[in-house]
Amino acid sequence: MLKEFKDFAMKGNLVDIAVGFVMGAAFKQVVTSFTGGIVSPLIGLIFNADFKDVKWIIKEGVANAEGKIEGEVALLTGEFVTNVIDFIIVAFVMFLVVKGVNKMKKKEEPAPEPPAGPTEIELLQEIRDSLKK
Repeated sequence: MLKEFKDFAMKGNLVDIAVGFVMGAAFKQVVTSFTGGIVSPLIGLIFNADFKDVKWIIKEGVANAEGKIEGEVALLTGEFVTNVIDFIIVAFVMFLVVKGVNKMKKKEEPAPEPPAGPTEIELLQEIRDSLKK
């Protein structure tokens, strides 16, 4: 059973998937820092605030003794939009990677057609005719 697991784990596709997963996680961090450090501040200029902190307050909260707001109910729209932008960037780059890999793959050449010769029926008819003689 251990040998079977080793054979399974060392198959090319599984190793490729593992490498892709690790690289995807690292790329996600790069995209998140790009969105949080560059895109969000630029969009935040529109709202005159940090874009990730933009929220739609449904119910006002009350400040406690420490200055923290308790009981507030809000939709974190800025954080959601930032995550959507992250997703769109990652999805677009993955699309470009898959498109590039597919383009680099060799296209299968069509199988050559069989040589044009007499068909099986024609051969049988020739044998029949020669036996009649």
